[in-house]
Amino acid sequence: MKVNEIRELTPADMIAKEKEFKQELFNLRFQLATGQLENTARIKEVRKSIARIKTVLREQEQQAK
Repeated sequence: MKVNEIRELTPADMIAKEKEFKQELFNLRFQLATGQLENTARIKEVRKSIARIKTVLREQEQQAK
C-alpha cells in the first residue's frame, strides 16, 4: 500500500487495515515455516505496509497536539 493511499483513509480504517496486514503476515510466516510459501518477498511488502500505516497514524497524532 502506498503512503498516499494510506493518508486518504480515516484513522479507524487505518487501524483495521493494520490488523488485516498483521493477520496476513501471520499466515505468511506460517506458510514459510511449513514450506508452502512461494513469494517470500510478500512478507517484506506486508511488513513495510504495517510500518507505513503506523508512521502515518503517529504523524496525525503529533499534528493533533
